[in-house]
Amino acid sequence: MIAVNKENFEQEVLQADGVVMVDWWGPKCEHCMELMPSVEELAGKYQGRLKFCSVDTSGNRRLAISQKVLGLPAILFYKDGQKIGELAGQEIQPEDIEATIKQYAK
Repeated sequence: MIAVNKENFEQEVLQADGVVMVDWWGPKCEHCMELMPSVEELAGKYQGRLKFCSVDTSGNRRLAISQKVLGLPAILFYKDGQKIGELAGQEIQPEDIEATIKQYAK
């Protein structure tokens, strides 16, 4: 998982080749913290098939707003600089994330 912030978001996500999954989370979001081990496990499992990044929204509020991340947790998928998929809200489960990864994985 590559830690992304306002300084490197464009380079790591918007200019990346292939599909990029971005985990938007915050330290005060309990569900985010519960999902994090599963997200990291999925990143290891599917490494090389797509790129995995994470953004701590507590220090990147403007970036989150610019990407229309209005609630946490949020998992967004990008390709060629465009958002192509999104999972958001307290009902996100690791199985949902993996199913979406499989949809976009090479």
